[in-house]
Amino acid sequence: MKLAILLGLGLLQSQADETALLARHYHDGEHITYQMHGVNEGHQRTFKYDARADGLVKQGSNQTYFEEFAWSDFRVNGAPFDLSPASAAFREDLSLDTRYQLSIPDLSKVQPILIGPITDLLAFYSDVQLAMKQKNIQHAGDHAFFKHGVPNSWADGSYVVNGQDAVDFDITLESIDKATQTAKVTVRHLPPSQSQLKLPVAWMESPVGGTPNNWIEVEKDGNGKFIAQVGMETFRAELRLSLTTGAILGATMDNPVEVLERDCDETALTTCGTPQRYSIRRQIQLEAITPAAK
Repeated sequence: MKLAILLGLGLLQSQADETALLARHYHDGEHITYQMHGVNEGHQRTFKYDARADGLVKQGSNQTYFEEFAWSDFRVNGAPFDLSPASAAFREDLSLDTRYQLSIPDLSKVQPILIGPITDLLAFYSDVQLAMKQKNIQHAGDHAFFKHGVPNSWADGSYVVNGQDAVDFDITLESIDKATQTAKVTVRHLPPSQSQLKLPVAWMESPVGGTPNNWIEVEKDGNGKFIAQVGMETFRAELRLSLTTGAILGATMDNPVEVLERDCDETALTTCGTPQRYSIRRQIQLEAITPAAK
């Protein structure tokens, strides 16, 4: 899967601010349901997914609220796709409470096709939570730049043996609609000025795009060899939030990557074939079909 996720949301630990413009106001027992649609335009194929995520708000032992999501109604290229018992039983905990530490859940038990939607939903929550931590974002046009650069990993240990990216964040409060009590926020993920991503082999260090490489993915090919990819990734999330509840009402994600790929014989990635250059692009849509109660 090609994705970018902010996991460093312990960076700006803060207490929930009830007076902030952007803040999530939770109530125990709330329900919220999202419909997700994703398009992955890859090097050799394009595939689409559709999925439903049903969330129930609960309160943890540390008094912070979180949303427990279950996945269903999964479709691939328009055709129904049966989730395994383990995938159907999987629960994803997310929260917009700024005290809550978001993290990638254990993906080893779910089907690989479900990893994309799980991490895409996490990415949306990560961006919104980060925006909510910026205390200077209160009026339309307000802007914040957050240097991060710390690598984030989505490797599952079985199929993706190394999957990382490193980004900085550019956050803008685009508009406020008092009539509908909504706000629009844009979060751009950009190659960092000082990346801490450690590339495992020298041939990966030459820039694929106009900046130092900030994305890597190494996958098993099923025949004992490895598909090694490196490149430049950017990311743009456009988010529509409720000013009443703070919940995400809708969102889009545009995630292009400029890639150099080589087929390698071993995990050291030193005995590899001819490099190929290409572009991939992921576009994700999220819509609340059962919004959080006011």
